Amino acid sequence: MNTLIFKISLPEDDAGNACWREVETTADKPLSKLAEGIINAFGFDFDHAYGFYSDLSYDYYSSQVKYELFADMGEDMTMDGPPALSVEKTKTGRVFTELGQKMQFVFDYGDEWRFLIELRNFGEKVPCRRYPRTVNAQGDAPVQYPDWEEDEAEYEDGEVIGVNPQTGQVVRFEKRQKD
Repeated sequence: MNTLIFKISLPEDDAGNACWREVETTADKPLSKLAEGIINAFGFDFDHAYGFYSDLSYDYYSSQVKYELFADMGEDMTMDGPPALSVEKTKTGRVFTELGQKMQFVFDYGDEWRFLIELRNFGEKVPCRRYPRTVNAQGDAPVQYPDWEEDEAEYEDGEVIGVNPQTGQVVRFEKRQKD
């Protein structure tokens, strides 16, 4: 049985630092297992919805080919284009067939972690080895849930403002009194 070796990259940070991982999985594993392997490779908690998209641009939701966890949950979240297909029923080897093939993996639609996935190589399955597995890494993974207290400023009226370091989104909320 063949394995597929992917390079999964996050966008460079403000300092130009690159962060990527290589993940190997078997062709017969569903996309849901590849998603779990990607998230584990970056040290994130696998606790949000996700999808794979053929459109590599910002407007991934208009992809002509997409696979989403929502499809397995019986929810059609399609805003544009054809409906999404299952990540649980679709084998990774049926989606990724050619070297250099790319898709965008979006995890946590609130924070929108966007990973570029590229099929880099084919391999052979090794008996008794668990897949998916991380085979190579470069750069420190970002923090999935940054400490908001470090990036927030308090104003006189008690309003607190924070900045999500991944998206740059400004978040405002009222500071609660401690009991």
